[in-house]
Amino acid sequence: MSRILVVYYSRSGATANMARHVARGIESVSGASAVLRTVPSVSAVSVSTAEDIPEDGPPYVDIDELRDIDGLVLGSPTRFGNMSAALKQFLDGTGRLWVQGTLVGKPAGVFTSSGTLHGGQESTLLSMMLPLFHHGMLLVGLPFTEKDLRETRGGGTPYGASHMAGEPHSSKLQDAERRLCQALGRRVATVAAALKNVAGD
Repeated sequence: MSRILVVYYSRSGATANMARHVARGIESVSGASAVLRTVPSVSAVSVSTAEDIPEDGPPYVDIDELRDIDGLVLGSPTRFGNMSAALKQFLDGTGRLWVQGTLVGKPAGVFTSSGTLHGGQESTLLSMMLPLFHHGMLLVGLPFTEKDLRETRGGGTPYGASHMAGEPHSSKLQDAERRLCQALGRRVATVAAALKNVAGD
């Protein structure tokens, strides 16, 4: 069984909705299991800490969960063309895994949501990729053989799945956005399974 971890941060619910569709795509691959996790908000008050368990949704990710995965998918809303501080803080805490080479050779993908079509989706996706490259992960995007990538009027990029929430923000995904989220999950899970077969695990 391939275990794919989906870690995201969401404020309005759009990125959380995307994460659920990425998980569905993962679990459409035989022998693949999706594990949904979120990260706590970063407080402006440095001494503030989050409760151990979120009020709703999946539990917070523990960095040690990254030790036993076969693939990773990260999701974040756009923040001025960059990933959210909450997700960045989580990634900044993975230094000891980097030293140990824990994630080297494992597949990864990214997804994002923004309020406008030109709100920095692609630069946000690239910002999430940078620490994954440093971890030695194998980045998986969306090829243009995905028909929705050529025809969507909402989100969708070759770097990863995306959603345009619009004004006022809507967490409801367009059909093409939903399918692209699932396609991303399938691709990461398929690559993870292939790598396990090559390694003979």
